Amino acid sequence: MRSLDDIREEYEFLDGDDRYRLLIELGRALEPMPDALKTDATMVRGCSASVWVYPAPGSDGRLHFLADSNAAITKGIVALVLSAVQDRPAAEVAAMDVAAALEPFDLKNQLSSNRTQGVPNMIALIQQTAARLA
Repeated sequence: MRSLDDIREEYEFLDGDDRYRLLIELGRALEPMPDALKTDATMVRGCSASVWVYPAPGSDGRLHFLADSNAAITKGIVALVLSAVQDRPAAEVAAMDVAAALEPFDLKNQLSSNRTQGVPNMIALIQQTAARLA
């Protein structure tokens, strides 16, 4: 998975349509999430599309997430969020300001509110998981 800084560098040089393409590419590059993990328990509430996030804590205290969405651009947003937290120590993720890390992408102004309304819920779920495991 690409780093958030790497993605931001590319994102800043793109216009609207190319930014959408980049998000779609990021979503396609997500590690596949088995259908068996796409349950009501792993579903993120408040998203206009279906989004699932499953924490897979590693033995070294780092968090690894599997995630998916049934909408291409939403899946790209999921990938963007995960790039901020993937494979980091649980305590670091719990203390991290993920929303601030995503601010340079200006998602609220780049995408419709339907596409971004579930992002705070996904961040909250990730950070609650991290806090519980830290």
